[in-house]
Amino acid sequence: MTTETFEFQVEARQLLQLMIHSVYSNKDVFLRELVSNASDALDKLRLEKLRDDSLDADVSDLHIRIDVDKDARTLTVRDNGIGMSYDEVGQLIGTIANSGTATFLKELREAQEGGDAEGLIGQFGVGFYSGFMVADEMTLVTRRAGEGQGTRWTSRGESTYTLERVDDAPQGTSVTLHLKPADPENQLHDYTSPWKIREIVKRYSDFITWPIRTVPEPAGEGDATPEPETLNSMKALWARSRDEVSDDEYHELYKHISHDWREPLETIRLQAEGTFEYQALLFIPSHAPHDLFTRDFRRGVQLYVKRVFIMDDCEALLPPYLRFVKGVVDAQDLSLNVSREILQQDRHIQMMQRRLTKKVLSTIKEIRTKDADRYATFWREFGTALKEGLVTDSENRDAILAVSSFATTHADDEPTTLAQYVERMKDGQDDIYYLTGESRQSIENSPHMEAFRDKGIEVLLLTDPVDEVWVDAVGEYEGRKLRSVAKGEIDLDGEGDEKAGEEREKQAEEYAGLLGWMREQLDEDIKEVRLSARLTVSPACVVADAHDLTPALENMYRAMGQEVPRTKRILELNPDHLLVKGLNQAYKEREDRSGLVESAELLHTLAVLAEGGQPKDPARFVKLVADRLERTL
Repeated sequence: MTTETFEFQVEARQLLQLMIHSVYSNKDVFLRELVSNASDALDKLRLEKLRDDSLDADVSDLHIRIDVDKDARTLTVRDNGIGMSYDEVGQLIGTIANSGTATFLKELREAQEGGDAEGLIGQFGVGFYSGFMVADEMTLVTRRAGEGQGTRWTSRGESTYTLERVDDAPQGTSVTLHLKPADPENQLHDYTSPWKIREIVKRYSDFITWPIRTVPEPAGEGDATPEPETLNSMKALWARSRDEVSDDEYHELYKHISHDWREPLETIRLQAEGTFEYQALLFIPSHAPHDLFTRDFRRGVQLYVKRVFIMDDCEALLPPYLRFVKGVVDAQDLSLNVSREILQQDRHIQMMQRRLTKKVLSTIKEIRTKDADRYATFWREFGTALKEGLVTDSENRDAILAVSSFATTHADDEPTTLAQYVERMKDGQDDIYYLTGESRQSIENSPHMEAFRDKGIEVLLLTDPVDEVWVDAVGEYEGRKLRSVAKGEIDLDGEGDEKAGEEREKQAEEYAGLLGWMREQLDEDIKEVRLSARLTVSPACVVADAHDLTPALENMYRAMGQEVPRTKRILELNPDHLLVKGLNQAYKEREDRSGLVESAELLHTLAVLAEGGQPKDPARFVKLVADRLERTL
């Protein structure tokens, strides 16, 4: 057979060198990874056979086997699962370009500095390569079920690997590690030792539903080879009582199914009985995956039917805003041939989704009530995703609001719930005020905040893109409107303040001419010019009508390919600012007001800049400012 040699990409070589030089302190994880891959291959074969009876594959004794040769210093992990074709080996094993290599390398370096490097092996799909931590060379032999020819892949983890077609490969995959020389001073990492193999399997893979076998050493020289011994209990943790399972066992199951080797933040158990029975074991991670907000993120939990694995990433069991939840759901009354399309329409699945969603939300509420630190971790990692449910899940909107918290002007670091905000509202305050923006700093420096800051009125500071959408979808909380401080007219003095009302009327009369004139001059960009009750320091600001889209929301829709008409906004002037007073005086004194047009244009552009916008014509704006500066010299 012809052997072909291929080169790894640059980033793949960098990753392999990191593995070879063992950046991970716990080398035992290599075996956990290989066993996990083998388990996945067995799951896939069983499911494939259920869907296609004609598949020429032996499924009578599906298992994983670990063989050790002390003399040759090799360790082999075999399975008789689905296997791989020649092309699949090249795509899945010969290259790791699709495994997020660049991101992995970046996060690996950061994790090394933080002491959390081991949590990244499985997360980026590079677990196979962890074998190079303990091996000088790795050989993979595989044959896809139903095919007649197999493939051999070999590499020393350097710049190249080889691929070769073979005729005598058994169904499934075997990975042989040619172990590095033994370290006489460190027997704890002797991977040819049967006790070491047992220890790793028991610690990491005891819950795997397939038998993991090994052949014990003969008791003495000349004795017959013992029968294979099963190393794992194969007990489904979700089917055992809570008292029978330790937290460590739960955590290892989470690590196995999520490929996140850090412990979960919370474990959730649910057992439903009655006309439709199912068991669920769900986990809330302690860290958000790097691709949580990407289109290709694989969401959903594993679906079993009567302990038979059906599919990974069953999206129908939880709504998209809970996509970070991992776990297992084992139903008793579904068909083994159920498809993703059928699941979307299945009434039982819809019932399960509603119940699982409510259980997850009630668990988050319990965390918020009982453990402030763990809740802070949860909200930091997953709050942005959870808030998507405020837009998409009206049925559970109140429950989501109850566990949501937001940055606020009340405190620098402590987020607040809406209930806490309402408790602190000032006498006579009817609305819950908020402002959206790119960052807390930009919001706090916004001219829209000036009067609120002066009067000590609390404002929610919303900086996530989804905040632009959910505040409109929700509208109110416990009968109190959610109101943007950058929309509509703001009157913090109150309609009943007679003195303030008289002052406003006087100013309106004083500036009536200027306001009408500026409205004409800036007609292309604004629909109204009016005096502001929200400014105390800045000369001007731009605001939207109460029901207009914000500029950020307009840009968001356009980025999604939706055509949105441009909305003219309102220019508000601060009647107490010297610049506005001077402009009004000049307007009254001059018959030829053409020289004031540039001043009006500059005032409007400054207001746009103050809220983080961009000048319509940056070059013209720069020229106007330069000319004005020149005149002052």
